[in-house]
Amino acid sequence: MTLITDTVNRFADTDAPLLTTLAERWSPRGYDATAVIDEATLTTVLEAARWAPSAANMQPARFIVTRRGTDSFAKIHDLLTGFNKSWADSASVLIANVADATMKPEQDNPWASYDLGQAVAHLSVQAQHEGVHTHQMGGFDAAAIAEAFGLSEKQTVVSVIALGKLADVATMSPEILERESTPRVRKPLAELLLAND
Repeated sequence: MTLITDTVNRFADTDAPLLTTLAERWSPRGYDATAVIDEATLTTVLEAARWAPSAANMQPARFIVTRRGTDSFAKIHDLLTGFNKSWADSASVLIANVADATMKPEQDNPWASYDLGQAVAHLSVQAQHEGVHTHQMGGFDAAAIAEAFGLSEKQTVVSVIALGKLADVATMSPEILERESTPRVRKPLAELLLAND
């Protein structure tokens, strides 16, 4: 495998033309540990999540937003598992994405996780547009994060997302650099379509 020398240009090789922001979006692990995402940019990224579609406009997406150097960031980082813990401390921001399943006091929202996913997708695309990279993670202790931040039984931590600026390739560890050099591949579109009449 040839290791990449430029992590900035990793455009997807798509079969149909996509918006540039979608084609250039990828999930790096090599973040600049000194970069700070300014508050205006972070607010814009969160605003994109706020305006994502949601069933009956219930807006069940909730976010625990933590900045590097804060106790809250350390809490989330400490509850990551596996390889995630080795690189996510360099991200500028860690966000725990929470689905609030309460639709009404007496009724649950069965679409809460789906709608949260849409909100996170909007957040990711807006972040890419703003020059901020994201990496979504499933390796974490959800119950411990919920306890650490006092979430209710109806609030479920579904994923954690790292936001940051790319590190210089020369500063990346060999393990990170190898992972960042893995070719970007997707299954063929035809394999995803269960029906296409």
